[in-house]
Amino acid sequence: MQQSLLTRNPADSYVSWKIAIATGQWKLTDAKARKDGKAHFDADEFSAHLTALQQLQISLLNRLQVSGQTAFYVAYEDLQNVDVMNGLAAWLGVDGRLEALDKNLKVQNPSPLSDKVSNFGQMTEALSDLDQFKLTRTPNFEPRRGPAVPTYFASHSAPLLYLPVRGGAVDPVKLWMRALDGAADGKPSTKLGQNAIRDWMQDHPGHRSFSVLRHPLARAHAVFCHRILNTGEGGYGGIRTTLKRRYKLPLPDDPTDASYDKAAHRTAFAAFLMFLKGNLNGQTAIRIDPDWATQAKTVEGFAEFVLPDRLMREGTVSHELAELATTVGLETVPELPAQAEDGPHSLIDIYDAEIESLARAAYGRDYLMFGFGDWTA
Repeated sequence: MQQSLLTRNPADSYVSWKIAIATGQWKLTDAKARKDGKAHFDADEFSAHLTALQQLQISLLNRLQVSGQTAFYVAYEDLQNVDVMNGLAAWLGVDGRLEALDKNLKVQNPSPLSDKVSNFGQMTEALSDLDQFKLTRTPNFEPRRGPAVPTYFASHSAPLLYLPVRGGAVDPVKLWMRALDGAADGKPSTKLGQNAIRDWMQDHPGHRSFSVLRHPLARAHAVFCHRILNTGEGGYGGIRTTLKRRYKLPLPDDPTDASYDKAAHRTAFAAFLMFLKGNLNGQTAIRIDPDWATQAKTVEGFAEFVLPDRLMREGTVSHELAELATTVGLETVPELPAQAEDGPHSLIDIYDAEIESLARAAYGRDYLMFGFGDWTA
């Protein structure tokens, strides 16, 4: 008989158990039904929990050894990985395979432990010698993203490969690439498969790849304006309807109507940021769209095929593109077109400390991984 063992960080399992006891909620199917609660850490209780868990693990290991068996170990985070689940099926001798995971159950408490424990200071002090629990990490339940190769822009006239991060300053850079190739009487090659990109790399020795990052708050606002508020071409009509009906976002029927003023825009955008926090933590029934997926996950996806040589920032991209073009031997470098304004109201008109805080709550990993500070116009 094949055996599988599910494991989890003991501190996470203890805190999750305590919150479930406090709230009476043992499973979650949608973030809108989530009950807030915090765990109170008890050092003696946790010590007993840890001792019992370790004794169980030792007992299971011993029984497997005595019977000449091994086990398929599954970490709690692996439950979100369809490839691992199909690997488990193969291990157990099951012929069937999953195309996708059941999305009905949602992660109940995806926040860092510091937000889930009422006496976190006492907890860190009590466990100060046990760094294996990774108490300060932020759990990440966002699914992996693929390399998105067909979206790359490969220049004809220069060894430059642009890896777009959707939701960012994509259009100006695409126009810059097209201007760059103007002398070559053609547009940059795009919608190429991996083999075609490999051929391009071989034909362009010394090639450089780059991507452009945008401040998470500015990116979220752009996506909100272009995908959610937009009722025309390019808007996500189905998602917009679901956000209004199921998640009660105060979205206007017509964003160009005079009644949709700056105050209404701020209220709607703040609600969207709160939705994004749950969505990126896998707590909603709506897909994590590439336009608002974290930039960290997007860049990780690029790395499955090609690592960008350079990660530029929107605020300095004009200078950085000119510098990059010079390094590959270009003497004439086109100007970078300006980024179009997001509307119907600009971010500067609604920005305040609360909006910044909501963006940090949703995109904490991007703020941390890329060193973003507070947004500035």
